[in-house]
Amino acid sequence: MAYLATEYKHIQLDDEQVPMIEGTTMKVVELITSHQAYGWSPEELHFQYPHIALGKIYSALAYYWDHQEALDVDMQKRLEKVENLRQAAPPSRMAQTLKERGILS
Repeated sequence: MAYLATEYKHIQLDDEQVPMIEGTTMKVVELITSHQAYGWSPEELHFQYPHIALGKIYSALAYYWDHQEALDVDMQKRLEKVENLRQAAPPSRMAQTLKERGILS
C-alpha cells in the first residue's frame, strides 16, 4: 500500500485517501473516536496507545480539527455500516442461549 504525505507531520493518506497515523495501522478517526468516546486527553491517549508517540497524537488531533466536518461524516458512515451489518447478522449462539434463559431480551 502506498501512502501520500500530507502537510501534517505524521499523517499520511492511504490509497483510499483515509488519513492514517504514520508508522502505525491506526486511522485518525480511530484515535478521534477514543478521544470523543472517553474524553481522553492527548496524554491519556498516549497511555492507552503507547506505541503511538505523543507528537503523532497531537498531529492527528490537529488534522481532525482542521478537517472535522469531513471526518465526522466519515465516522458517521462507518457507524451506520457497522449498525447495518449488526442488524443483518443472525444472533450469536450465546445471545440465543441467553434469550432462551430469559437473561437477555
